[in-house]
Amino acid sequence: MSALVEIRDICKIYNPGENEVKALDHVNLTIEEQEFVAIIGHSGSGKSTLMNMLGCLDVPTSGNYYLHGNDVAGLTDNELSDIRNQEIGFIFQGFNLIPSLTALENVELPLIYRGVSKRERTRLSDQALDKVGLANRKDHKPSEMSGGQQQRVAIARAIAQAPPIILADEPTGNLDSASTKEILEILKKLHEEGRTVILITHDNEIAAQAKRVIRIMDGRIVEDYINDDKTA
Repeated sequence: MSALVEIRDICKIYNPGENEVKALDHVNLTIEEQEFVAIIGHSGSGKSTLMNMLGCLDVPTSGNYYLHGNDVAGLTDNELSDIRNQEIGFIFQGFNLIPSLTALENVELPLIYRGVSKRERTRLSDQALDKVGLANRKDHKPSEMSGGQQQRVAIARAIAQAPPIILADEPTGNLDSASTKEILEILKKLHEEGRTVILITHDNEIAAQAKRVIRIMDGRIVEDYINDDKTA
């Protein structure tokens, strides 16, 4: 395995000056290809800011972020958008599905933006929905599905074009225990298939499903360890 993500001395400061907030405080972090990592912290710990950095949704105030060895900290918005489209599959707590579209159409939508042909995006979307166990619900709209099913559609959307990185932000936050278990099993399978899975959570039990756990507090990494129970 080689380094997929390398963060060097990153700081993120909001409202510079007297009332500044240091959301990230000289963070250093390396994530190898094909790792399953949980980043855990309470609200206000800096974990969401770190997720935004990892996902190229925001840029640091100072420091460097290398993705596949390339420094992305100084890229333009368009260049960051291209990286997000090609490299990262996002899964959010709120599903972010479009109510008027079917499951298949929701999964297809990012592929349209990427210029994938109609035939190919339908094939990829069918394949992704089958992978998350929803092949028989592809014509249903979000309002016709449970929360767990909606999150599985969101996962299918994230993985349809097989991005190397899955970035999951509190993916089970709105789900019951049974649906939570289903979603975590899907994430584990994606990892077993060779994806790098980065799971953001505030829940110790959820974090314990990952092979590596990174704890963040007050903008600093305070713990980084291998979960022996999950070591392959």
